[in-house]
Amino acid sequence: MKYSSFLLLIIFIACSTPKSDQETFSEQQKAEPKPLASPDSVSVSELEQALIDQGLSNVKDIIPDIKVDLKYSTTDNFFGQDVYGELTEAYLQPIVAEQLKKAQEMLQAENPDYTLLIYDGVRPRSVQQILWNNLDKPDSLKPLYVADPKVGSLHNFGVAVDLTIFDTKADSALDMGTGYDYFGYPAYPDREEQMLKEKKLQPKHIVNRTLLRKIMNSNGFSGIGSEWWHFNAYSRKEAGEKFKIVE
Repeated sequence: MKYSSFLLLIIFIACSTPKSDQETFSEQQKAEPKPLASPDSVSVSELEQALIDQGLSNVKDIIPDIKVDLKYSTTDNFFGQDVYGELTEAYLQPIVAEQLKKAQEMLQAENPDYTLLIYDGVRPRSVQQILWNNLDKPDSLKPLYVADPKVGSLHNFGVAVDLTIFDTKADSALDMGTGYDYFGYPAYPDREEQMLKEKKLQPKHIVNRTLLRKIMNSNGFSGIGSEWWHFNAYSRKEAGEKFKIVE
């Protein structure tokens, strides 16, 4: 009887002895399920993270139904080079992305089957330098094809966008008469009347371009005379005052 009482006393003392912090922590690790990785923790490329760190917005976060086909993430561009690597999303200054959202809404209000299709958004100066260095032209002629990285283009500020209109029903972009990054008079808005007379453009091309310009101009964007696909949200002076060049 005395032995039984003594044994019970030992068991009671052993059970009542406080556990160390390490023992408690180890038991909690076994008992608690490990948290699953958050979708927000999915890794992004070094270039994309650099854009995020500099305050740029992924356009799809603001306009989920917009289409993106970054031509500089492919070889389907004037330079024939993939200079964006793993980057496949278009980034712009947040205020410009919001402005573009209004253009998308206006376009779809007129034709629900249409959506904007982005070819290029922000272009970091580091990428601009690659294009400048690899362009096989004399330095005096290079500015005709690509902006000097020392000065910076509106793409470098994240306030310019290259885009077209995509017909979701036909599953194709509208025919604008030339492809993206075409260097020649048929791509020039300033030469459309001449190109029509020379039969290098057709009336349907002008109709499609006019729609794109109307949508963009009505929402604060302005085009340029040599590229039907290019639109700026700010002038060079305004961009320099409001934003820093994206590196």
